[in-house]
Amino acid sequence: MVLVAGAAAAARGALTIGELVAFVSLQLMLIWPVQSLGWIIANGQEAATAADRIQEVLDTPPQIVDAPDALALPREAVVGRLRFERVSFRYPGASAPVLREIDLTIEPGETVALVGATGCGKSTLLSLVPRLHEVTGGRITLDGHDLRDLRLDSLRRLVGMAFEEPTLFSMSVRENLTLGRPDAGDDEVRAALALAQAEFAYDLPWGLATRVGEQGLSLSGGQRQRLALARAVLGRPALLVLDDPLSALDVHTEALVEAALRRVLRGSTALLVVHRPSTIALADRVALLAGGRITAIGRHSELLATVPAYRALLAADPPSGEPPPAASTPDGWDLVRS
Repeated sequence: MVLVAGAAAAARGALTIGELVAFVSLQLMLIWPVQSLGWIIANGQEAATAADRIQEVLDTPPQIVDAPDALALPREAVVGRLRFERVSFRYPGASAPVLREIDLTIEPGETVALVGATGCGKSTLLSLVPRLHEVTGGRITLDGHDLRDLRLDSLRRLVGMAFEEPTLFSMSVRENLTLGRPDAGDDEVRAALALAQAEFAYDLPWGLATRVGEQGLSLSGGQRQRLALARAVLGRPALLVLDDPLSALDVHTEALVEAALRRVLRGSTALLVVHRPSTIALADRVALLAGGRITAIGRHSELLATVPAYRALLAADPPSGEPPPAASTPDGWDLVRS
C-alpha cells in the first residue's frame, strides 16, 4: 500500500522519489523492532517456564545422601572385594521387586559377567554399586564396608562406569574424558583412548578440543561408547562396572577393544552386563539372572554343560521338534555360534 500510494504521489509530483525511498526505509526500520518485541515476549515466556522447572529440580532434595558418620576410602586402601548380601530392590511405586535375595561375591581382581533376558534386572543391579539407586533390602559391601557407610564422592571415585547408552556433555572431548580425573596427563589420556580404540578423537576438526555437543550428538553410537569406556578406565577405578558398553561396535573393533580391556580387567574387580557371547570370554565367572534372582553361577563352559536355561539364552532357538545342537568343543562355543 505504501509503495502504490507513494508511486501515485510521485507520479502526480506531490512527492519526490527521494522522499519516497526515505519513507520506505524508515518504515522498514520501524517494523523490525516491533516484530522483535513480539519474539522477545514469546521467548521470555518460554524462558520463565523453563527457569521454573530448573528451579524445581534444584530445589528437590536428593534421596541418596551421605550418612552422618560416612567414611572416605582412599584408592590405595581398597582391595576390591565386592559382596551382595541378600540384596533386594523395588522401584518406588512398583508392585513387585526387581531384584530378590541376590547373593554374590566378587573377589579382588575377578571379573563376573551378568547374563539374563531383557528386563530381568541386570542394569538395575549394576546401578546399585555406585549407589545410583539405594538397595531396599540386604546390603552391598566393599572390603567389608557397607556402601551406605561410605561417602558418595569417595565411592564414585572408586567405581568406573560405562553404560550401553553413554552420557556425554556439551564440552570438549578432553573435558568429557577427564571428568573423573581432571589431573590426567596427555600420556594417560592417549593410553585410555588407545585401549578403547577411540583414537578417532585426534582426527576430529580440533582434536581433543572439539566440542561433541549435548549427549555427543555429533558422534556415532560406537564413538560415544568408546569415549565413555575410555573415560571409565582413565580413572583407574578399583571397581569397574560395564553395562554392555560394546553393543554399538562392529565385530572387528569389538575384538580389538576386548583384547585391550582384558589387560585392564586383571587389575580391577569388574562386574559386566553381557549380551554378546564373545564378551563372555572376558569374565572369570558368569552369573545367570532370571526372575530377579541369580539362578546359576560358574564358569562359562560349566554353565553351558549343566544349565539348559543358560544354553537357551545364548543359542538361537532350534527349529520346532529338533533338539539343540550338541557342543563339539570343551567350552561349547560351537553351540553358541550355531
